[in-house]
Amino acid sequence: MSFLPIVARELRVSARKRGTFWLRVSAAVAAIVLGTWWFLMNQNSPRNQLAVPMFGIMTGSTALYCLLSGLWFTADCLSRENREGTLGLLFLTDLRGYDVVLGKLAATSLGALYGVLAVVPMLGVPLLIGGVTPGEFGRMALVILNTLFFSLTLGLAVSAMSLSGRKATAIMLLLILLFAIVPPVTASILEAFRKWSKAQELLLLPSPLFTFAMAFDAQFRTMNLSFWWSLGIVHGLGWIFLGTASVVARHSWQDRPRTTSVPRWPARWWPGSDGDAEDRRSFRRELLDTNAFFWLAARARRRPAQVWGVLGVLALIWAGLLVRLGREDWLNSAVYLMTGLTLNSMIKVWVAAESCRQLAEERQEGTLELLLSTSLAVPDILRGQWLAMARQFLAPVLVIQGILLTFMLSTLHDLGPDDDPRFIIWFYSMGMVMLLLDSLALYWLGMWRGLTAKSPQRAFYGNALRILIVPWVALGIAALLLAMAAATNRYEPGGYTWFNLWLLFGVAVDLGFAAWARFKLHSEFRIAAAGRFDSRTVP
Repeated sequence: MSFLPIVARELRVSARKRGTFWLRVSAAVAAIVLGTWWFLMNQNSPRNQLAVPMFGIMTGSTALYCLLSGLWFTADCLSRENREGTLGLLFLTDLRGYDVVLGKLAATSLGALYGVLAVVPMLGVPLLIGGVTPGEFGRMALVILNTLFFSLTLGLAVSAMSLSGRKATAIMLLLILLFAIVPPVTASILEAFRKWSKAQELLLLPSPLFTFAMAFDAQFRTMNLSFWWSLGIVHGLGWIFLGTASVVARHSWQDRPRTTSVPRWPARWWPGSDGDAEDRRSFRRELLDTNAFFWLAARARRRPAQVWGVLGVLALIWAGLLVRLGREDWLNSAVYLMTGLTLNSMIKVWVAAESCRQLAEERQEGTLELLLSTSLAVPDILRGQWLAMARQFLAPVLVIQGILLTFMLSTLHDLGPDDDPRFIIWFYSMGMVMLLLDSLALYWLGMWRGLTAKSPQRAFYGNALRILIVPWVALGIAALLLAMAAATNRYEPGGYTWFNLWLLFGVAVDLGFAAWARFKLHSEFRIAAAGRFDSRTVP
């Protein structure tokens, strides 16, 4: 048998895919558009002030893409094979664990690697403009490729240990936060509490974000040893994840007998569990009397507790920082704004994931056709999903609205005599309106995406991209056009312009996609469900 036969085959297959070509072209075009946008917005600035921020924006966007690549490409690759029963067939041959894992890595990461390789030459444009050194460019290229390797191998390790694609994605996201975000945040908290020491800098070394920050010349001159140590540790973690996936994948496909001794306390107190037998019977009767699909979508009766738990943890962190830093340093408009944006983003992403989860899983497991063969009508299914979403998110959304209202009143109270309160009122009021509109649009589009996407992960990404990202892309294009108009002295945007444009694009996207998805769900639900067997019927 040839060396690494699956790798050779998967590379040939991936190289022939149209998606590989389009991902490479799209990545290069995105880098060109982003660089052009920044250049036109700051064309009258000195070269150094133009090139350095451009380099930071382009490299930061690329590093973020690499850090999240494991979520998109590898977090569900081995777990999907395990669910479909094909992973065990591979190990009936004389293939070893590293053959399969490296083959899946080659199959899933070729497009991501091509995208990064298409972007890296574009990072040389700020180098040619001036203000960026060749060493800075070379270090950043190393960091980007190293971060991509770290994320992809972490996704493989998580996928090898998981069976559910949704759980694999959730665990992957938590681990990314653990490695990338938690060390810098912990370091900032320790520094704020004045308990920072030299030995505690070791906490930052496994963070890819720390490696990225140290690659810039300003930090590298004084902490060059920390950069190389961090780069080596992150790279070594990637090889550990790859080895773990190779060992675990060899045995993860094997069925194991379930233990009969289950502790009683997890069934009662673990958030999101179904409870014990008596609780399940009582809860099932209550939900079935309302709507059968309501029970199916909301049978994890403590799932709302997960949302309240996250909000509670954030509240404790916020209160702890208030106690430590004091009212003067913590209670200000900037903290109110960042807290509101964090709560908004968190709840919207959660709604985007949950709205498409149920139908996507039913479709993937092949039970959606059985569901449609019962006496349940399509309006009953849609109403049941709506009740399940309201049960989980309605009260938390209302609480967040109350928090935003409190922040608005506090900001107005702190304004000086020369400040204009009208923008603050307009900003917070429209932010509260957009939270409701985005949530409704995410619900309707998420239902349709869950019905038509190939996997729950693709349903979530498509839902969040259309509702949460498209308005910002439209705003960037509008900003580019306004910058070109301002360069010819035809128009100078005012203070309200940017926010009103974002609001206009957001409302248009929400209403457009929500109306379209609602029409599709009511008119083509059964046709889309049958698209699992005939892809030509699925839009």
